[in-house]
Amino acid sequence: MANFFKDNDDLQYYFDKGIDWDTLVRTTEHEFADAEGDGFSSTEEAVGFYRDIVEMFGEFVAAEIKPYEKEIDEKGVELVDGEVVFPERLAGIFEKIQDLDLHGLTVPRELGGMNAPRMVYFLNSEMMARADGSAMAHHGFHGGIAMAALVFSALEGSSDVDPTTGRINDTRWKDVISEIASGEAWGCMDITEPDAGSDMAALRAVGEQDEDGNWYVTGEKIFITSGHGKYHFVIARTEETDPDDPMSGLNGLSMFLVKTYEDDEDGNRTRIVQLSRVEEKLGHHGSATCGLVFDKAPAELVGQRGEGFKYMLTLMNTARLGVGFECLGLSESSYRAAVEYAAERGSMGKTIDRHEMIAEYLETMKTEIQAQRAMAVAACFHEEMAQKLSIELRYADFDEAARADTERLLKSHQRKARRITPLLKYFGAEKAVEHARTALQIHGGNGYITEYLPEKLLRDALVMPIYEGTSQIQALMAMKDVLGGIIKNPQAFVRRMAQTRWRAVSSRDPLERRVAQLQSLSFGAQQHLVLKTAGDKVKGLRGKPIAEWSDELTKNWDPKRDFAFAMLHAERLIQLLTDVMIAELLLEQARRHPERAEVLERHLERAEPKARYLHDQITTTGQRLLDKLSASSAEVADQAAE
Repeated sequence: MANFFKDNDDLQYYFDKGIDWDTLVRTTEHEFADAEGDGFSSTEEAVGFYRDIVEMFGEFVAAEIKPYEKEIDEKGVELVDGEVVFPERLAGIFEKIQDLDLHGLTVPRELGGMNAPRMVYFLNSEMMARADGSAMAHHGFHGGIAMAALVFSALEGSSDVDPTTGRINDTRWKDVISEIASGEAWGCMDITEPDAGSDMAALRAVGEQDEDGNWYVTGEKIFITSGHGKYHFVIARTEETDPDDPMSGLNGLSMFLVKTYEDDEDGNRTRIVQLSRVEEKLGHHGSATCGLVFDKAPAELVGQRGEGFKYMLTLMNTARLGVGFECLGLSESSYRAAVEYAAERGSMGKTIDRHEMIAEYLETMKTEIQAQRAMAVAACFHEEMAQKLSIELRYADFDEAARADTERLLKSHQRKARRITPLLKYFGAEKAVEHARTALQIHGGNGYITEYLPEKLLRDALVMPIYEGTSQIQALMAMKDVLGGIIKNPQAFVRRMAQTRWRAVSSRDPLERRVAQLQSLSFGAQQHLVLKTAGDKVKGLRGKPIAEWSDELTKNWDPKRDFAFAMLHAERLIQLLTDVMIAELLLEQARRHPERAEVLERHLERAEPKARYLHDQITTTGQRLLDKLSASSAEVADQAAE
């Protein structure tokens, strides 16, 4: 019987060797403090349970979802009498998932869940996305929203947690979490509005408080995945914007939990928030993408007013991880379809997988999928550890030394998660489209007809570079973090660059030398962007080394003017950063497990020439276009003045 875990050697590598289960289990199980109760008594016992889960789920998605992928796509979902209706097959799939108690996989035991790490959930997510991306997208808003409610309560201080065992005695949205964990309800996050997508400062939905202190949300939200769910985390404006403060648009946002309907004992539903539409989409037909209208809907404020952007980032970081694993599953599906077809299709005396170009296509797909999985697992590990340690710091009893150590560890995980997540979202989304397109091309004319899978995979993939933060937003985030770090501490950047150049020529390990050479190209591009970005600020420092720049560089920035060159090259930079990150992760694996060196070698074969090309583009092009844009802006300004 097919099993999407057992047939994937690379996925099994991570489960068996590539994940630091001991650290993750000890943190999740609070050092086995509840072993005499419902908790595990050892890492081995916990990991054995996790393996049972992923093996069972690998078989479930292969047998219960994959064979009906095309049917799910063809049937879609409908809006009937103001409610979303799933077709019988899709509804049946989620009933079976509910019977397996998997909606509460990551929810603590005391709230009705299994207390598994999110890593287990995301490994399952990859396999489910390989079976059908739209089903996986909907599944993510069950346990994911339950955990968001728990994390938000913990971060705002409205949970009662035993400082020794880590057990949750009470939490603000306990009933909500338990209802979602049981599979009786699910939720979603509502951010996007008409004319306000990536520009969150332009959001216009409002949160208002009456004289009794009750909160209400009014406004319209669009493109809400699984927006027919019961519980919605909604971003709305509560503070006036200050035209002289560029950050006031974001600082004026707050986060709310809104219940969108009530069901009575007989199952009759009263809608509090109306569904205005379900979008007709190019792909993801088994996922409901909804419009919603809030008209003074009763709401609960999360945290403090004005903290909405902070809480939104917590949601989005996890959501982007989810998209990374969804893209991974879709790419795996594209690769498997291409391999299977190429091994059967004969041309010119041999099957086409033996033709040189097709063989290279297939190897490139395999290499890039393995590269993406390396980032996905690493990003998941660091994000999960960061969230759990932040809650532990708030509730556990630490002595001064232990608290300081935990704070340092937290910052390390936060820094690594922040570095990898936008790279994962960018690379995964772009490659999902590319891999589906390659699978279609390998199928030739058959790929273009609906009888075969690739056209459906391509339609599903095309949303990946758009939702949960576009590829361009990911590139700008990565660029801002990298250049901001250099400008803040140029001395540290110079040290890293010098150490990397030394390793590139002196390391005894040829793979380490090659990785260091790749890093050197990235550092060279970063240095060029910083010099171009600083512009007039460095004119007085031209004769001095970058390590001696004064802290004046951190003051009086005009983002629209000063960052123009860096913004132009942001996508090239994130491609460089991604190839370097992948190389670093695979090198670390190869040092621990020599059999992984072959994966790194395949990655470097592709990354090295591309890095040289990207470095050349960043350092030699762009100024002509910027001059043209600048002249055009000046012309518009002159016309306005007249």
